[in-house]
Amino acid sequence: MKAVFGLIIIAILTRLLPHPPNFAPITSIALFSGFHFSSKRIALLIPLVGMFLSDIFLGMHALMPVIYLSFVLISVMSFYIKSISFTNVLLASTLFFVLSNLGVWYFYYPLTWSGLTTCFVLAIPFFVNAIAGDLFYTAVLQFSFKKVKSPSFSL
Repeated sequence: MKAVFGLIIIAILTRLLPHPPNFAPITSIALFSGFHFSSKRIALLIPLVGMFLSDIFLGMHALMPVIYLSFVLISVMSFYIKSISFTNVLLASTLFFVLSNLGVWYFYYPLTWSGLTTCFVLAIPFFVNAIAGDLFYTAVLQFSFKKVKSPSFSL
């Protein structure tokens, strides 16, 4: 499991590098840790600790409880999936998109149907970036994990 921790730490550090909005590794980390760790407590804590440590440097904000809750739910979802597939990554991305934007709507938009639709329409470019980032980081984590676990791998 050292390999899993190492891969996750590297992914968390990439959140601190310049990147397009929402092109980040945390959704992938939540899926990956929930799927690969037998300890569900550790699987739940990894994305939250990663978010918190990087938020110390990136800044705290009012949406933190909503964002963190979405990663808990993604990790819980990954406890029950049979594989980390394209469909499951899209499901995780969509879950994050819906929950985070409900939070944005609540805190920053009028609590009306018009406010809700405006919030979600304006968030579509962020959703595209999130899907791209989630697919990229999930593929990198899964490929790296399989490579590290292969019998021919050595440092």
